[in-house]
Amino acid sequence: MPTKTFAVILCGCGHRDGSEIHEATLTLWAVHKNGAEYQCFAPNVTQHHVLNHLTGEEMPEQRNVLIEAARIARGRIKDLAQFNAADFDGLVIPGGVGAAKNLCTYAFDGPDCVVNPDTARAVKAMHAAGKPIGALCIAPVILAKVLGGVTVTAGQDAETAANIAKMGGVHAPTLHGEITVDRANKIVSTPCYMLDSRVDQIGEGADKLIQAMLALI
Repeated sequence: MPTKTFAVILCGCGHRDGSEIHEATLTLWAVHKNGAEYQCFAPNVTQHHVLNHLTGEEMPEQRNVLIEAARIARGRIKDLAQFNAADFDGLVIPGGVGAAKNLCTYAFDGPDCVVNPDTARAVKAMHAAGKPIGALCIAPVILAKVLGGVTVTAGQDAETAANIAKMGGVHAPTLHGEITVDRANKIVSTPCYMLDSRVDQIGEGADKLIQAMLALI
């Protein structure tokens, strides 16, 4: 059997304004652990803002989402505009607040958010091709917004669950390291830092998510 390949969409570097580094790294680890390969992508756009990860305060500078995400990918990353669904067996979006700021505007607009065009195009293309899509932490809101009637999880967060419903999705409560699988739509999600999680619990969720996605291919 040919090696399965996942596209992984990153959104910067750092949980406050980009990709959550543990979630992103452990997703990549889980892909290799389960015998698959990956290619990282990120939109080539200016990130919404830059935050000091010690204080949470906004910093007076601008950074590029693709360039920042390249830190996690060790430079092996492509502009999301180049994404072609035909080249991949699955798509994964790790979380981090950057997913709700740079991949969409959920952090500011809630259920009325707008999704980055290249991100929306990638999600729609993979869904239309019947290929599995995984989302971690807050990233499932992107799938609810783009696809509508999908079942995803945001852990135990009532506000996020209500907003997912407003976007046409269904929320399934989960605990540490658990996943939700929407088999009809080939969507897999896990809560990660939507809960007060340890790093090993993030790894457990990422591992289960990738295994479930491989079973859907």
